[in-house]
Amino acid sequence: MPDTSLVRRARKMNRVLAETYPDAHCELDFANPFELLCVTVLSAQTTDRRVNAVRPVLFATYPDAEAMAAADRGKLEGILGPLGFFRAKTESMLKLSAQLVEQHGGQVPPRLEDLVKLPGVGRKTANVVLGDAFGIPGITVDTHFGRLARRFGWTTQTDPVKVEHEIGALFPKKDWVKLNHQVIWHGRRRCHAKKPACGACPVARWCPSYGEGPTDAETAEKLVKTQGPA
Repeated sequence: MPDTSLVRRARKMNRVLAETYPDAHCELDFANPFELLCVTVLSAQTTDRRVNAVRPVLFATYPDAEAMAAADRGKLEGILGPLGFFRAKTESMLKLSAQLVEQHGGQVPPRLEDLVKLPGVGRKTANVVLGDAFGIPGITVDTHFGRLARRFGWTTQTDPVKVEHEIGALFPKKDWVKLNHQVIWHGRRRCHAKKPACGACPVARWCPSYGEGPTDAETAEKLVKTQGPA
C-alpha cells in the first residue's frame, strides 16, 4: 500500500488540476471506438492537431474496419501523407483493420487483453480506447503522464506498466480517466519537458520539483500555453 501522506498529497494535487482544467478531455477527435483506436495509433510521432486534420477524409473514405481493411494502399497513403511516416502508418491501419475483421467481427473489443494483441496497440493505446470509448477505467502512461508522475513525486518508476500500477494505487478507479486528461493537459500547457512554468503552476506548493523551471510569475506566465501542441 502507498504511504498515506503521498495519497493525500497526490489527491489534493489532482483536485486542483481538476479545478484548473475542468474541460480536460481527449484531444483526438473521434465518433466511435474504431475511430479512436485508429487516431490514437496514428498520433504516434505527430500531433493530435495533425491527426484531427486528416480524420474527416480518412473516415469518410473508410468508415469502418471492413472498408479500411480493403483500402487501396496508395490511396490510404495519400490520405495519411501529412502525418509523416505515412507508409508505416498505412501498414498499421491495414493490419489493424484486417485483424479486427478476422478476429472480432470488425468491432473494437472492450478488453485490455484483446486490444494489446492488435497490431500497433500497446497498453497506452488500449487504455485510451477503454477509458474514452467504453468508460472503462485505466491509467494512460504517455510521455507527458510519465514525466509529470515522476516530477510530482507520485512514483520513481520509469517502466510505463509499473508507473500505471503505482499511480493506480493512489487514486480511486472512478477518477482514473479524468486524471489521465488533467495530468496530460497540465504537461502540455504548463509542466513542459524542458522549461516548466513553475511560477504559474497551480500545484507548485505540493510539487517536489518546484524550481526546475522559472519561478518568477511573470516569466513563467509567458510559458503557459492555452492549448495542446500545434
